[in-house]
Amino acid sequence: MKRISLVFAAVLVSVLACAGVAGAITNGQIDGNKHPNVGGLVNDTQYSDGTWIYCSGTLISPTVFLTAAHCGDEGDHVRVTFDPDYQDGDKTYSGTFHVDPQYPGTSADAHDIAVVVLDKAVKGITPASLPEADSLSALPSDQQFTSVGYGAYSVTNDPGGHQYLYDDVRQYATGTLNATNNTWLRISMNASTGNGGTCYGDSGGPNFLGDTDTIAAITITGDAVCRSTNVVYRLDTPSARDFLDDYVTLP
Repeated sequence: MKRISLVFAAVLVSVLACAGVAGAITNGQIDGNKHPNVGGLVNDTQYSDGTWIYCSGTLISPTVFLTAAHCGDEGDHVRVTFDPDYQDGDKTYSGTFHVDPQYPGTSADAHDIAVVVLDKAVKGITPASLPEADSLSALPSDQQFTSVGYGAYSVTNDPGGHQYLYDDVRQYATGTLNATNNTWLRISMNASTGNGGTCYGDSGGPNFLGDTDTIAAITITGDAVCRSTNVVYRLDTPSARDFLDDYVTLP
């Protein structure tokens, strides 16, 4: 999600009938160079906590960065970093934000998917793979996913309310499938069952199928305090593939 902005959350309350929003990696581990094709969208102005990244995403071709539609507007000129521990001044790649024209869609399909077409090809990073058509409809109930992103790494419950802690460090966590429907996967991120997941700032980031390099879905929303469920948008559906087909070669 775009920082702790709740604009999209208000849409999802009505669209998904699911409380709150998602964003950062919680109950996870520092990624280092484990997922070098996962990057972050860099804000041009530093946030009050000293951080810069507001959404996550994945390189899916040398010139195409996959993320969520609610992370920007059509035609925006944006910057992307692949640094695992971003600091102001680190290398970024510029590009143009392109949103699924059917976004925000309906409760059946929110079309919350977008790409950044980069001005120059990224060298030295292997793009992630996309799933084959309708390959996620019959996943086993114990299917594992690896969520990756730059979002909040912890949520505290202080006297003034919940605080979301950021550091612009790429992290990853593993969660277990809870439910599947035609366009969404719901993944457990309940730490009490050994799972981890996403929070604010992880929106648009990948949920890899197990420990493969195939992105099953992108992070969109979840519960407001990032403890229970990661709700992610499937990439094997006709609508997601129709959008992506304009930018990359699909499997």
